[in-house]
Amino acid sequence: MSEATFDASDLKVIAFDVFGTVVDWYSGIAAEAERILPGIDGGAFALAWRAGYQPAMKGVMERLAAGEGGFTLLDELHMGILGSVLRDFGVEDLDSDRKRELNKAWHRLPAWPDSVAGLARLKRKYIICSLSNGNIGLLTEMAKNAGLPWDCVLSAEVFKAYKPDPRTYLGVAAVFDVSPGQVMLAAAHHDDLAAARTCGLRTGYIERPLEFGPARPKDVSPEPDNNLHARSIEHLADLLGC
Repeated sequence: MSEATFDASDLKVIAFDVFGTVVDWYSGIAAEAERILPGIDGGAFALAWRAGYQPAMKGVMERLAAGEGGFTLLDELHMGILGSVLRDFGVEDLDSDRKRELNKAWHRLPAWPDSVAGLARLKRKYIICSLSNGNIGLLTEMAKNAGLPWDCVLSAEVFKAYKPDPRTYLGVAAVFDVSPGQVMLAAAHHDDLAAARTCGLRTGYIERPLEFGPARPKDVSPEPDNNLHARSIEHLADLLGC
């Protein structure tokens, strides 16, 4: 469907992926790592920490599917990954308080420059919420720190299932008592959007070419199956007439 023919008249809710889409995890983690760990290459540290996310999440999901263990908060997952990243960077003497402070860097990530203004515009017309694998406490503190004007903080923790489990996408529709087609997922990741589409959600891609830092620009080419393709959240608001 082309943007020119996209009918948003029935759209009620826009759910946003958060890490990379609404907030800049690379710059935030790099700055916090350099502050707490002087002499560390913050950019490399941020990339290494983030690179551990998918393997760790896969392990958690496999254990859940096998009926082994319970739901794991992203804060706990990040802490587990942090231990191995610190060892890889030769940091052996970080005390527990500073380790916890560093782990909380994920709560203090900066919003992309267009995020707050774009969300505020969309909020005037639609219900806007997060839909992230981040836990509720993390996402709430992040919103407070970055000024993100969510109507509601939704998280994998609410549904006890992680994206791309259909329970997360369909859960948004259930929370607001709307059909899946009245919900749009906005994200900077095509795999997240593809999973939402299979559940009947509308999809809007947000370009974030610098998600992995200036040295690793990301391909932000359009995917024709998405309903909308925006350069920023402010541009998404433009496309939706907000």
